[in-house]
Parts: sequence; C-alpha cells; structure tokens
Amino acid sequence: MRNVQQRSISASADRIGALLDRVATADDRLWPAPAWPPLVLDAGLTPGSRGGHGPIRYSVAEYEPGRRIRFSFDPELGLDGHHELVVTEEGPERSRLTHTIAGTTRGRMRILWPLLIRWLHEALMQDLFDNAERAATGRLSRRPARWSLWVRLLRRAGRRARPAVRSGGR
Repeated sequence: MRNVQQRSISASADRIGALLDRVATADDRLWPAPAWPPLVLDAGLTPGSRGGHGPIRYSVAEYEPGRRIRFSFDPELGLDGHHELVVTEEGPERSRLTHTIAGTTRGRMRILWPLLIRWLHEALMQDLFDNAERAATGRLSRRPARWSLWVRLLRRAGRRARPAVRSGGR
C-alpha cells in the first residue's frame, strides 16, 4: 500500500517547518482537531515517543526539525510500515507539504484500509493541508476541503457505534 498526498503552499519551507515542529503540542496549528481525534504523543516529537490519533497507534521513528517526521505503525494495528510528513522548498516563498503512507496490510486491515481508513485518512489530510495553508498564509488559495459523502456516512456511522457517555454519574 502506498498513499501520497501533497499541497504546494505560498510560504517558505521554514514557515511550514515551524508549524510541523509544533505537531502534537498545545500550540499545534496543523492537526485538524476537534474535527478529528487529537494527535497525542507521550514524549513529543522525540524518536521512540508513542501515541497516535483515535485507534491508529504509532511511534515517532525519525524527526528532522522543520523538515520531516516519520511515524512507524504499531505492529498490532495490522499495518507494517510508516507514514510521514515532509516539507520541501519549491522556491523562495513556495513549499510543498507531503504526507506519505507506505506499508503492507495484514489481517482485518486488508479490508479496513481500502473500505474505510483510506477515505477517512485522505479527508483528514486535506483538512490538515487547509490548516497549514491558513496558518502560513492567512488564507486558502482554493475552496476548503469538503468531505465526500462516503466520509460523512462513515463518520456518522462511527458516532452512532460509540456508546453514549453519561455525565453526572447517572
């Protein structure tokens, strides 16, 4: 499996890289929470730090400040491989933010990835790219990402499948 998504942004690589360096912090302007489960890492962007978002678990494998973060999937997930965010310079005030997933699916992930997770992941990444562009430039050069009907249905089904949490101990 290989999935690559990218966006060219009218901002320097240093500016986008500074946003990348704040992933999973209180000042994270990239990760599209609360629309998506928050990205949490137990030791920040240091190699070996463990965490993930929602049921997707991984650890920081490599970190090049301002340029690249590579995460390795938890073997229990059913994905053998990694995903990474990379910032590259395209010109003086133009950079590219690329997200790549590469790996092999096992077990139930062979079905979950193509039917569910891929579509949710792609929608999340487009929201993240919108956040990157807004944070770096103050605006979007295109219309905001819009979730497909399939993604909206999956998210609605996911909300219904979760048990309701009661407040006040009732």
